Amino acid sequence: MTVLPGFSASRPWGGLAAAGSALALAGCSGRQSALDTAGYEARVVGELFWWMLAASVVIWVLVMALSLYATRRRREPWSGRAAARLILICGAILPTIALAVLLVFGLRLMPVLRAPGEDLRIAVEGQQFWWRVTYELPDGSRVSSANEVRLPRGRRTEFVLTAQDVIHSFWVPPLGGKMDMIPGMTNRLVLEPERTGRFRGACAEFCGASHALMALDVEVMEPDAFEAWLRSRRDPAPPPPGAQEGATLFLANGCGACHTVAGTPAAGRIGPDLTHLSERPSIAAGILPNDVDNIARFIRHTRDIKPGARMPSFAMLSPEDSASIARWLSAPAGTRMETP
Repeated sequence: MTVLPGFSASRPWGGLAAAGSALALAGCSGRQSALDTAGYEARVVGELFWWMLAASVVIWVLVMALSLYATRRRREPWSGRAAARLILICGAILPTIALAVLLVFGLRLMPVLRAPGEDLRIAVEGQQFWWRVTYELPDGSRVSSANEVRLPRGRRTEFVLTAQDVIHSFWVPPLGGKMDMIPGMTNRLVLEPERTGRFRGACAEFCGASHALMALDVEVMEPDAFEAWLRSRRDPAPPPPGAQEGATLFLANGCGACHTVAGTPAAGRIGPDLTHLSERPSIAAGILPNDVDNIARFIRHTRDIKPGARMPSFAMLSPEDSASIARWLSAPAGTRMETP
């Protein structure tokens, strides 16, 4: 059994303090931590946060010191004039100065955060409960994806944010601040990643029963690797070779009415594009690891895994049939072949 440093049965407070510190510090890192910044915008917002935190600590220390002085050291009552002067200085002048300094500091950051992006634009539409992602390129071509965003390191990218049904909020904490997605409106957010890696975004506005199950995988790549990936996606995916059992079941059960799989008759626009599903680290908008078992389970028990989702549960499919569809979807685009 692991024992926390400083913990003993006779002196438990040291161990409890260590445990509390460990829990507090655990929130300062990770792929969804706003304090473990990996983007320029997040770093700027983090700088504002630390300044505001420092100012809050100074104010708290002054208030506590004044309280101790008033209750422990000073026994005689305050005169009306002294009390009025104290209220004026500590209740009006000092807070006004502190708030003005923080306001000026915050306003100074606004032009930086609103600076336009470069030639890469990504449209993200929030739906219940997933993300439709479309890369809009300068030549007018588009690359479709879902529940995953790839970005080049060191390049300012503009996100065009909309919502189909209810209000959502787009937030990738390590890369930048959040932005609401409102039906009938278009909001814009610019992010500039500063280091590569995988990060986790989330919907930050309650949007229904599966709000907590609406995540977003974000991968920041080196610019050359990103350009190579984007070029490979601009060319149409080759059709799967032959008519496999999984493809037949996928089309026979009406999946193609909602989902797109390039190179097949499936061209639905209601649900996520599944053409390159094999490359995504997760399924169901970031809540399940991407493997055959989880895909098959999600097909048969959609509403149990994700309450309120528009996709029905295909419980009438046998485990073997759902596994066949899952194996077909898990194969790389253009090489989908039935697994024996």
